[in-house]
Formats: sequence, C-alpha cells, structure tokens
Amino acid sequence: MTRRGRIAIWTGGALAVVLIGVSGAAAWVYQSLDGNIHAADVDGKIGGDRPVNSSPGSKNILVVGSDSRDGDNGKYGKGLTTMQSDTLMVLHLAADRKWATVVSLPRDSWVNIPSCDRGNGTTSDPHHFKINEAFAIGGTGGEVSGAAACTIRTVERNTGLRIDHFMSVDFQGFKGMVNALDGIEVCPEQAIHDTKAHLDLEAGCQTVKDEKALGYVRTRYSLGDGSDLGRIGRQQEFMEALAAKAQQKLTSPSALYGFLDSATKSLTTDSEIAGIKPLTALANEIKSVPGDRLTFLTVPNYPREADVPTDKANIVWQYPQASELFAALAQDREVDKEALEADAENPVYAHTVRVRVLNGTGVSGRAAKVADELKTAGFTVTEVGNAPENTQRTTVGYPQGQEEPAEVLATRLPDSTSRPDATATPGVVTLTVGPDYEGVR
Repeated sequence: MTRRGRIAIWTGGALAVVLIGVSGAAAWVYQSLDGNIHAADVDGKIGGDRPVNSSPGSKNILVVGSDSRDGDNGKYGKGLTTMQSDTLMVLHLAADRKWATVVSLPRDSWVNIPSCDRGNGTTSDPHHFKINEAFAIGGTGGEVSGAAACTIRTVERNTGLRIDHFMSVDFQGFKGMVNALDGIEVCPEQAIHDTKAHLDLEAGCQTVKDEKALGYVRTRYSLGDGSDLGRIGRQQEFMEALAAKAQQKLTSPSALYGFLDSATKSLTTDSEIAGIKPLTALANEIKSVPGDRLTFLTVPNYPREADVPTDKANIVWQYPQASELFAALAQDREVDKEALEADAENPVYAHTVRVRVLNGTGVSGRAAKVADELKTAGFTVTEVGNAPENTQRTTVGYPQGQEEPAEVLATRLPDSTSRPDATATPGVVTLTVGPDYEGVR
C-alpha cells in the first residue's frame, strides 16, 4: 500500500477517497471537493508533431509539483519567473494494468526546450536549458494550462513518450495535506539550516508541519551533495510516510475532509480527469497494480560537468540507457530496474565521442551549425564537410570498435540510425545530416 500511496498522494488524494468510500450521506462533500479541482485545456496549446501512441490502452501521466511564486508562495523565491516546477515525474500505467513505472525527471536535467507559446502573445525560441524552465516559459502569462502545455511538449520531445494526462499540485496544497494529518515525522541525521528553504531543524526524529514540512521537501543545498537527486530521494521518502499516515489517520470525516480539501484546491489537471469521479477511477487503476510490479526510477544521468567543465549545476541524461528506458515504456514493455541501473554504471560521456559532421542536405552551412550544437552538447567535433551526395535520412556511421560511441550519439538524435561504415576514420563516428535532422536531445 505504501508504494501505491506515494502516487496516490500526487493524484490529489483520490486513493484516499477509494479507501474510505464515498457514501450517499457524504454527497455534499463530494460535490464540494469536485468543485475544488481546476481544469486546464491544454489540447489547443501543445501543438502538433507529437509522438504517436504506440501502445493503445497504456497511459502516460505527467505529474508536476508546482513551485508557483503567486500569493502565499511568494516568500519562497525572489526575482524568479512567476511559475516554476519543482518536481517532475512520468507515471506509466501498462495497458493490462498489471505493472506501472514512475520515472523522476530531475529539474536540473539539461534538455532540448522546444518552441512554446508563452501565453502573453509571444513564442519562445528552441534552446537547451534545465527541464523545469519549460513550466516557466509556458506559464509566462500566468496560466497553468500554458505551463503544462510547454512542459508536455518538452517531455515528449526529449523522451518520445506521448503524454495522455497531466496533474499539478502546488506548495500550499502540500502544506495543507500535511497539516490535516497533524504533521509528518522526519529523522534527519544532521542539523539542517537552509535559508532558501526557510528551514531550521535539529538532527534527530521530529514531527514537521506548516513551513517546516514544506522546507524539508524543498531543501537541497544544505544536505548531502546538494543535488536535486538527493532531494528526489527525500521527497519520495516523505511521500511514503505521508501516505502511510493518511491511511491510519483519515478515519474521521473532519480529518478526511481537511486533507482532501487542501489536496483538491491545489490540484490542476487536464480537462478529461478534472473531477473526483475520474480521479477515483484513476486511483482504482493504480490500486490494481501489484505492489511488486510498481517500479520507481530516476532517468539515468550523470553530471554535465563531465562534458562541459564550466557547468557544475546541471545533469545530462545518460545515453543510450535513457532512450532504451523511454522506448520500453513507449512500447509498453516492463522495465527491469536492476538491469537498467547495472547497465548505467559505466557511462560513455559525450566528450569521449569524436564526431565528423557531413552535410547531406545540400543547404549551405548546415554541417557547421550542427557541429556547434554537438559541441554545446559536449561532443568532440573533429571535422565538418559535405557528404558525397545528398541524403534523406540522418545517419551515424561508425568504424570497427566504435559501436557504443555511435549508439550514444544516435540515441540523442531523434529518428536517426547508426550503421557500420568501413570507410569511416578509425576512432571517429560520422554524422551525415539529412533534412530530417531535428537537433540534439
């Protein structure tokens, strides 16, 4: 139950409704909670050129912990874009509902941010940056629907997964859920003094609520290595404790109502699941997944500093492992967590991949532009030039012994393929750019 509960809390407490039951006598409560949930129409804002759904019946749900700076949340950051995303996960529910996988996408992931409608009459240019910037760009006009649309576009662009639904929970709703449970016990091994998270805690077990609970799940720089990966682990542990206590404590109508009132008031979803009834149906689907078939993962990654020494703040997704993970989910194949993590133990860094770039499009200057993109991504470009003849497909050719570097490059170029090339320079892979080239992930 506890592992399912971690997801259930992020679905606005829908699983709690299922567990307690909605009786006829509580109809007025049902209607009140149903009216709390905000619906956002994203269909007209996501745009075209989306991944196809290659596994009908499965569902990919994007879950965002919103770090909005509006209203009471303003104290948590100054000089920031109004809307920020603090937590980002994709929940994949298999078509047969016999397994599910939750993939955390660290907010410091350096990815391709596609062009997005800002919601204020302007459109952003495509570029590379932290993945959480997508929420801020789309939410420039202050609408969650725009923030969600840009985030969906970004996640789809970098994963190849078709996102079916989204839900966003903001800071204040999280705090209200914790308070309705009279706090959650945490046991930090060291004292925490984090001015950014507004948190001062002594070492040892203690119950936190209000600002301290919020600060605990937000703290980053004052614990461990200061990375977002460490924070993700703490958030998952906190959610597990929150779900367990909710199951124990939400037996009185007043406690249940306070918990769900806070959860639903802070919840925004796409129009299709914006209501207690569809969320309860979703929770029932999650509940049907066996506990040992529910897998929590973080996308394989490594510090971007390995490829770009000046960047000490961000991470990059590790290829080909990241693409293999997303391809499995797109095809509705269950992921072996242990095998994935074992395969990711020895990453092939982008800077170790030496690339010769050839222009196969006939468009002048194309090879040089692509070479600049590869360098920005950390690859080592050895030469640019023109292909002997134009091509319709972007390909990566490799000499003997360069299969793995070629795969690392090819899996970062959407729809490109790799193949042996006996004429390739030893130790160098050859990227032939076709008109289908879409940039580097």
